Amino acid sequence: MALDVAQVRPPAIAGTFYPADPAQLSRMVDDCLEQAPRFHGAPKAIIAPHAGFQYSGPIAGSAYASLKARRQEITRVVLLGPCHRVPVRSFAVPSHQAFATPLGPVPLDRATIQRLLRHDWILENDETHLPEHCLEAQLPFLQRLLGDFSIVPIIVGAAPMALTDRLLAEVWGGPETLIVISSDLSHYKAYEQARDLDLAACRAIECLSPEALKDEQACGRHGIYGLLGRARALDLRATTLDYRNSGDTAGRGDRERVVGYAAMAFEEAASAALSPKQRQLLLTAAAQTISNGLKSGTSPNVALESYPWPLRAQRACFVTLKIDDKLRGCVGSVKPQQPVVTDVVGNAFKAAFGDRRFSPLTAQELTDAQGSLSLSVSILSHPRPMSFGSEDEATAALRPGRDGVILQAPEGRGLFLPQVWDSLPKARDFLRHLKAKAGLAEDYWSDQLQLFRFGTETFGAELRVAA
Repeated sequence: MALDVAQVRPPAIAGTFYPADPAQLSRMVDDCLEQAPRFHGAPKAIIAPHAGFQYSGPIAGSAYASLKARRQEITRVVLLGPCHRVPVRSFAVPSHQAFATPLGPVPLDRATIQRLLRHDWILENDETHLPEHCLEAQLPFLQRLLGDFSIVPIIVGAAPMALTDRLLAEVWGGPETLIVISSDLSHYKAYEQARDLDLAACRAIECLSPEALKDEQACGRHGIYGLLGRARALDLRATTLDYRNSGDTAGRGDRERVVGYAAMAFEEAASAALSPKQRQLLLTAAAQTISNGLKSGTSPNVALESYPWPLRAQRACFVTLKIDDKLRGCVGSVKPQQPVVTDVVGNAFKAAFGDRRFSPLTAQELTDAQGSLSLSVSILSHPRPMSFGSEDEATAALRPGRDGVILQAPEGRGLFLPQVWDSLPKARDFLRHLKAKAGLAEDYWSDQLQLFRFGTETFGAELRVAA
């Protein structure tokens, strides 16, 4: 059915933010997608920038290229972005049937929009949508990447985080739905100041810490806040895929007033995984750390810039060492506080030389074991509190084989990785031993006892370590 021209929002930034010629626009977008680093994942949601394509297009390309594994299943895209022209209080949707770009019209999911309009905190407002660039800037990338799809375009005002979280919960859908938050980072700062602010913003997002994301760090922060609420509730893992600012792209001549851009992906933590190459980089860094410790007694410095962005993501991890299948050290962090490669290197050194349950690893031990050391890395998802009213309820809530668990009580704290289920397959035994690890009696119970569950991405190898 042909669309009435009056029902189609015309492009507002064709010829300014991106080329008005369809062939030229297609080539530009395709180049950004093809030059993007490969991402080993299938994001449910992304954060992408919205500046002129000569400035932010390569970074947006990194965000959208991460979706290639999902391109056949996505049929609906929910777009959230800030208002730059006409302010709104909470959320605004348009009355149009389609949004147009030089590549053609994109239909709106009017059924979803009508359901949203039942809320008095979501209004129909074409005035804010017509001149707005933040959502339109996403469309050419979606058009070149996906087949047939519809959109739910939402302009976000200064809405409370809980309300944006609620909105996203309503439109979250299943694998057919992609969530896109449109946001640039800091604006018009000197290059180094911008970089510091922007990388701090990326760290806050990777740690799912909205309280650490400040007003000057992201124009689309209110949409991001809501996405972080969903990520906490649904156990998503956030990863920076690319970061640059206009001083790195088309604005190299002016580094006194730059704008920052990041591409970020959100995946279900249970299925998120590094690529085999990235895993090997971490295992090699751990092995080199132990080798360095044996020779000099020190841990090497980590050259972050030499590692891909996913290995610079803020993560908590554990490193476990075994010789002849016997535990030789296990040390880790519970909360993300530094890049994963830095955390792996630090924990590998501590597991080999600083685990108080064992004497420091020696070259002679490796010689006796023919230099072979079993090493595994467990990257933790964000711990989430468990609900229960009694020990029986806590035991019933545990998921054998899946849950890593943190126990906190006034008198002590303990942690078990999911691998512990291999030796303690029954939930009651698992919890009893966890209490013992925390220094508590096996029959201990308190109304103040808390349990937090987490998952892990665990991988390892038999490594040859030079002694």
